[in-house]
Amino acid sequence: MLSIAQYREVFSEYLESQIKVREPRNLYEPMVYILSQGGKRLRPVLLLMATEIFNTDYRKALDAALAIEIFHNFSLVHDDIMDDAPIRRGKLTVHEKWGINTGILSGDAMLINAYQLFETYEGNIFKELAQLFSKTATQVCEGQQYDIDFETREDVSIEEYIKMIEYKTAVLIGASLQMGAIVAEESPECKEAIYQYGRYLGIAFQLQDDYLDAFGDPETFGKQPGGDIIENKKTFLYLKALESSGRSEAQQLVHLYSINPGENSEKIEAVKNIFQSSGAAEQTRQEIEKYTQQAFTILEEINISEEKKEPLRKFGESLMERQV
Repeated sequence: MLSIAQYREVFSEYLESQIKVREPRNLYEPMVYILSQGGKRLRPVLLLMATEIFNTDYRKALDAALAIEIFHNFSLVHDDIMDDAPIRRGKLTVHEKWGINTGILSGDAMLINAYQLFETYEGNIFKELAQLFSKTATQVCEGQQYDIDFETREDVSIEEYIKMIEYKTAVLIGASLQMGAIVAEESPECKEAIYQYGRYLGIAFQLQDDYLDAFGDPETFGKQPGGDIIENKKTFLYLKALESSGRSEAQQLVHLYSINPGENSEKIEAVKNIFQSSGAAEQTRQEIEKYTQQAFTILEEINISEEKKEPLRKFGESLMERQV
């Protein structure tokens, strides 16, 4: 097996060889722009890794990995439009650079391109990949709608929030791993187990993302600091702070989140202080560890050698400690 860095390098080279600017340039240039920015390549790396863990050459899974990465970036283009986000990975977002109409259209073209890539597979492999992709893409859209709905609701529960991030983020990580098992033509039990490993890891990943949005270093995180606070997003941090704060502090937090979205450094610092003083920041760190450990428990049950479990275990551990 390759190292995580090697999988990332191989995938990046394949992406560059397949994704080119063509006419009309204003449709395809934004696609190349966002896909060439790098990012963590988390999902394609996991897909390629899973393929080899189940004793199949990772090269057989490159098109599936490319489809997943294109779909993920399509969702980011549209998410940034909905959030009116100016920065992604330290650079202007697509809609800021080319305009909203081109951002929508380029995103649509990316989604179609992702579906097309599964056509390189035949028979049951194609059918399983396409079915899983359709189911996952639908759940991602549902998760995004929950996220939007929560902005105007005052009664969001922690359970609802976890379901939202499961759909918006975790199912795509689970699907990436399961696609590797599908390409490897593994047993239904292995496909399901590797999916659940990814789902738990994905929830931990998104909780970490929420935490870093508030407390991460903007130089390494690559996003506008406090973006979720600016947009009044009811993240796990916010919900836990409300649950754990005294009446006065909780009222202050609700008031701060009633301020119309817009950059306000004083608001960001005030909210972060409540996240810290209420214990919500530490509780979020504990929740990240809980879901990571649940993923590791699933991993132990998968019928593969300890040697092949180790890369997945290291990957999960690295996500817990990441700063980007």
